[in-house]
Amino acid sequence: MSESDLTPNLPESTAPAAPSAALINENELIVETRGLVKRYGKLTAVNDLSLSVPRGAIYGFVGPNGAGKTSTMRILTTLMLPSAGQAYVAGHEVTKNPRAVRRLIGYMPDYFGVYDDMKVWEYLDFFAACYEIPEGNRPQMIGDLLDLVDLSHRRDDMVDKLSRGMKQRLCLARTLVHDPQVLILDEPASGLDPRARVEIRELMVELAQMGKTIFFSSHILADVAEICTHIGIVEGGKMVMQGSMDAVRRQLSPHREAVVTLLERADEAKQVLGAIHGVREISDLPDEGGRKRLRVVFEGEDTILSSMVQALAAKGIPVLNFNEQTQDLEAVFMKVTKGIVT
Repeated sequence: MSESDLTPNLPESTAPAAPSAALINENELIVETRGLVKRYGKLTAVNDLSLSVPRGAIYGFVGPNGAGKTSTMRILTTLMLPSAGQAYVAGHEVTKNPRAVRRLIGYMPDYFGVYDDMKVWEYLDFFAACYEIPEGNRPQMIGDLLDLVDLSHRRDDMVDKLSRGMKQRLCLARTLVHDPQVLILDEPASGLDPRARVEIRELMVELAQMGKTIFFSSHILADVAEICTHIGIVEGGKMVMQGSMDAVRRQLSPHREAVVTLLERADEAKQVLGAIHGVREISDLPDEGGRKRLRVVFEGEDTILSSMVQALAAKGIPVLNFNEQTQDLEAVFMKVTKGIVT
């Protein structure tokens, strides 16, 4: 493979697009794999994996260490050939049209290298030159990227003087020099302190608002639950569940739960709620500060939730709080990876 094959032909305008509301198009898949397999000798790291990432999504690729996440990402980024199956980015098959794929993606590996003997702005300038971005365009582009990742005040510092979190943000800026449509980030928050993790999460959300599709792997479930619109859970190289966050939770828990906090008349409230079609179970919860609480299990339609609220209000029952309980991502992950789902 020649050096020119590794360098995409890029438009002259390379600054990131202005922030805008990124609408997720569920009908347009920008990243997709079909029956993907990767073997290392006798070890099968990726086993018949099919994933679907809608355009505009923040997709969390979740699984334990050794689940096949990094191998899948290396195939998607054209760094490694699959043993079988296909992978596509924006309709381009990665093994047949790798140059087109490279134009469209920005990739940050789980282990990244930085050049310590460069200044921050020089580091970005070097990679901009690698992408054949015209020299006259680079100062504005570099300034915009440093503003985006909040490193403008460190532009003249040596890279080796940056904290790990700052280096992580700088490497994320590096993936953006050619204004890619898709960001593929392998464990972007790995090894960061809590503050730096929050900063990386906020940055990913901001990039999604700019119209980027974010596909990132993680085993930090709090990060995924905080920002993701879609999730894929992989174990042993196989996709065990994927979809929107709400769809995954509904698939695991077809019945929903709500907690109703009352000032009084709890027995009457139970009768009212029990008469609503779709309510499956009502039980008492421990009082909280002298307030009565009820746990209500109901079928998954929003209309049933609305009917409960309206029925209590019509009877004048003093409701202090009506709160639907959502299953946290850790419970979802543990249930799926233990093979409990039927």
